[in-house]
Amino acid sequence: MVLQRYFLEGLHTVHHGRAGIWYTQNISLEDTTIQAPKTFRRSSGIAMRNVTMPNADETLWNCRDIDMERVSAQGDYFAMNSHGISARDLSLDGNYSFDGASDININHARILSKDAFWNAENVTVRNSTISGEYLGWNSTNLTFENCQIESLQGMCYIDNLVLRNCRLINTTLAFEYSSVDVDAKGYIDSILNPLSGTIRADGFGKITLEPERVDPEKTAIEDNSATSRTR
Repeated sequence: MVLQRYFLEGLHTVHHGRAGIWYTQNISLEDTTIQAPKTFRRSSGIAMRNVTMPNADETLWNCRDIDMERVSAQGDYFAMNSHGISARDLSLDGNYSFDGASDININHARILSKDAFWNAENVTVRNSTISGEYLGWNSTNLTFENCQIESLQGMCYIDNLVLRNCRLINTTLAFEYSSVDVDAKGYIDSILNPLSGTIRADGFGKITLEPERVDPEKTAIEDNSATSRTR
């Protein structure tokens, strides 16, 4: 099944409705605008190219094998409990995205989302900008590479968090009870009670390690700028 938008004398095809395309396998959408919320439920083999979803509330729930390229979506609870997601050039504006999702690979995205990637597993995000509160809580195996991240009390309660060449902007109270391998560029405003691992950055604000809550010996915090000055 293929839905396409053809440009012909200014006309194009738009998918309207509500709660459409459920229990569907192997569907491809190209150059399409989807104005319906709750599209795609319990479906698999979904391919989207040049798709716009201005009302994407509760879209892509409990789906599998999703491939997205140049997709723009606005709406809360995007891709909840979905598995096997690949996205390139994704623009997403909506809270609680990818909750309970797994096996996710995202490249070149702009994600504005409170509570993104909660309860998620096996997530890799590269070359992207992410902004929102409480990023990634209660998740396992989250990797961010070459990203700019802004998050109030973000990246907490994570088992195996990896950051490579990322900048953390206005990110406070980070990494609480997370096991971490962080190599950040620039300054981290504040850190609160990481569980274990290594955190490297070019400077830190407030660092809180409470012995009654975590073992401070299990986390190494390295100031790259201080190391450079001693060489």
